[in-house]
Amino acid sequence: MTVHKEGFPTLLILIAFLGILNFLIGYFLNPIFQIIIGTASVLFFLFILQFFRYPNRKVINLPDAIISAADGTVVVIEETTENEYFKDKRIQVSVFMSALNVHINWMPMGGIIKYYKLHQGLFLLAKNPKSSTENERSSIVVEDQKGRSILFRQVAGIMARRIVARITEGKTLEQGHEFGFIKFGSRVDMFFPL
Repeated sequence: MTVHKEGFPTLLILIAFLGILNFLIGYFLNPIFQIIIGTASVLFFLFILQFFRYPNRKVINLPDAIISAADGTVVVIEETTENEYFKDKRIQVSVFMSALNVHINWMPMGGIIKYYKLHQGLFLLAKNPKSSTENERSSIVVEDQKGRSILFRQVAGIMARRIVARITEGKTLEQGHEFGFIKFGSRVDMFFPL
């Protein structure tokens, strides 16, 4: 297990902030406060560090299957109308990433990227059904060699303030490979044909 490159800037700023805070507390307050704040600082740093863990993962290649684009808990499986790209009825499966999940996103199927768009928006709680259409999000459509297409979205949440998607229209990506990251969690929605 390593640290994802998206975490380095955040972790360096956090180390500097906690270092200065602990220095000032150590200089101005008695040793009891130093121990309490020092312990809390280490625990807080470890909590933030685990958001950026990058596990060793075997790449899955199942051409006739779709894998989850995110690690987490399935919070929605329902028929819905997808209004952005397909403009038809679809099965939506949404996976919520909690603070304890890996926050890297993986290609659910291999193929060519047909569509990519980043939408500005709100930062509602990711479990809220409205977050799929009102929060900041990126929408991606991939089509496999047999002409089958799905749309999937990275959706920012109340804490997630940065969506990273290394996606370019026309590029071919393999199933199971990393395509993005959501800083501090959120959810991924996937829209399948009925």
